[in-house]
Amino acid sequence: MPRPALIVVDVQERLFAAMDPERRDLMIANLKILATAARRLGHPVVMTEQYPNGLGHTLPELRSLLDGVDPVEKTAFSCGGVPSFVERLQALDAGPVILAGVEAHVCVLLTALDLIAAGFSVSIVADAVCSRRRENLDLGLAQARQAGVVVTSTETLVFHWLGRSDTDAFREMAKLFKE
Repeated sequence: MPRPALIVVDVQERLFAAMDPERRDLMIANLKILATAARRLGHPVVMTEQYPNGLGHTLPELRSLLDGVDPVEKTAFSCGGVPSFVERLQALDAGPVILAGVEAHVCVLLTALDLIAAGFSVSIVADAVCSRRRENLDLGLAQARQAGVVVTSTETLVFHWLGRSDTDAFREMAKLFKE
């Protein structure tokens, strides 16, 4: 049975430094919540890195949460243009695909469009994506919505994954939203 898969797109050292400083800390905080929730609930996670030789690797604070997840290296802007990425999604039996990371109007958007075209159900977590400029973030999310991507929030997604409040998982995850 297909499982939701969290895709963390290109949250790399040099890219992160170029992101909108008013949004990037929020994005990282929400990515940490998403990664923790996905791991706790057994949802697969895929990480990508755009040209890591030039842009660095995934931020250490995310890598530590995603220990054991080997990043898919890419030079294509869309993850959908990378055969090893598509193969990993297929191997994971990924169902709904949840995208987060950078940049909202380039790699995240183009990946979403390719995955929609390939028949996947796709969501973008609006408070867990970033672009260098706010206008580009807004345009990327609007274009994704027009293409049929569900635009959601970290809290909505995690509570959707949890489904109920009478579980140990809920009690553990609820603490993440109080910090």
